[in-house]
Formats: sequence, C-alpha cells, structure tokens
Amino acid sequence: MSSGNGSGTERKRPLVAVLSGAGISTDSGIPDYRGPGGLWRRDPEAQKLVTYEYYMADPEIRRRSWRMRRDSTALRARPNDGHRAVAELERSGVPVRVLTQNVDGLHQMAGMPDRKVLELHGTARAVRCTRCHARSSMEEALERVAAGEEDPPCRTCGGILKSATVMFGERLDPEVLAQATAIAKACQVMVAVGTSLQVQPAASLAGTAAQHGARLVIVNAEPTPYDEHADEVVREPIGTALPGLLGRIAAEGV
Repeated sequence: MSSGNGSGTERKRPLVAVLSGAGISTDSGIPDYRGPGGLWRRDPEAQKLVTYEYYMADPEIRRRSWRMRRDSTALRARPNDGHRAVAELERSGVPVRVLTQNVDGLHQMAGMPDRKVLELHGTARAVRCTRCHARSSMEEALERVAAGEEDPPCRTCGGILKSATVMFGERLDPEVLAQATAIAKACQVMVAVGTSLQVQPAASLAGTAAQHGARLVIVNAEPTPYDEHADEVVREPIGTALPGLLGRIAAEGV
C-alpha cells in the first residue's frame, strides 16, 4: 500500500481501514438515511428521487431530484471532529485507507489525501451524463437549475444528467469495489463508523476484514448485523468516541 522509497514507516505499521457511513457526517448537519430519524424512515417516497429506474423514466422525479439537490445544505457542510480524527490518524504516520459509503467529500476536506479515500458510492460534488458519460461539477449544474433549467440536459450530447453517485438500482464501480476488497483483506484493523452495515456489497467489507484476521471495531449508535463478529462495539456519539478510539490505535500501534 506504500511506495517503495523512503523510511518504510508506513510498511511497518499496521494498516487501518476506516469504513464510514452516514453517521459520521450527521454532526456536520447531513442527515442519515436508516437511523431512527433517518430520511428514508421519515419520507419513504424520497428514496425514489435517488433510484435509477424512477429517475431515468420520469421527468417529474428528475425535476424533484434537482430541487432536492438545489435546496440541500450537504454541499455546504464542513468536516466535524470525526472526519478530523481520521485525518489526524493518517497524519500521525499510521497507514490509513478510508472506504466511505458517503458522497459528501468531507474526509478529503478534513485533510485525507484523495488517493487514500475510496468513495464506494461516488460523489455528490460532480454530475455525469448517462449517455456520453461526460462529467462536470455539481456547482455548475445547480447554477443552471437556479437559472430556470428544471432538468438540465448534458451540454455535450443532450443526454440525461445525474449526480456522480451510485443510485439505488446501480452497481458499484467494479474497480473501486475490487480496490476496497483488497484493502479489507490486507488491513490489520478495520473501524466501521456510522454505518448500519446493511447496504451491500459495501457492508460485506467488514466481514471480509474480520475473516482475514483484522481486528474489527464498530462505532455505531444502533446494532448492526456484524456486531457479533466485532472485537469491540462502541455506542457512544461518534464525535467524542472516534477521536479517543483512533488516538488509542495510534498510540498502541494496533
């Protein structure tokens, strides 16, 4: 996972994989999806706005989806203590790889290098054309929505634009998933934080890590299907629990 040059510090210290979900970003003002007050529980119809089949078939769903993005505060969110704790662990010299189910980009904003973050479900900070696959910024697309284009088409080919996220009904990028699986198999510690571990195949990474001998730590307010495989389960709030946990991992070297 490290380069062949330098002191070799990263090769000697155990690899820590952080599998993060929506719960790590709630302190930044981004709601989760499946928790007790999660978006899908409060408004099951909202799930259609991020379901590929509905999105592609129904212009009204697309218009509602663009309004949801326009009105969302997610892109204005800032990293919180949980994100900063992960970045601080990486800066301490511990080799860290983030496998995130989130699409908010807050790990990178907190200081994690891009190359050490795998966005399993894509990014909400970009859009792509479903026909020609051209990419552009979400900021530009939302400026078009604000200017009156309720369902802005691709400027290259006229195709349907969508956020560069993996919607319900879409497959994860096989290359990204393969890289994440390799990290799960290679890590000595996996910290699953703020994730219900219910969405597959991302959730299976926790099981893969445990099966390959990693110490599995789960930090989540609610029980998960993988709790019985964990070496440690933490129910305390992420913003206070994670900095202490990762500080202990850095100090212990495990």
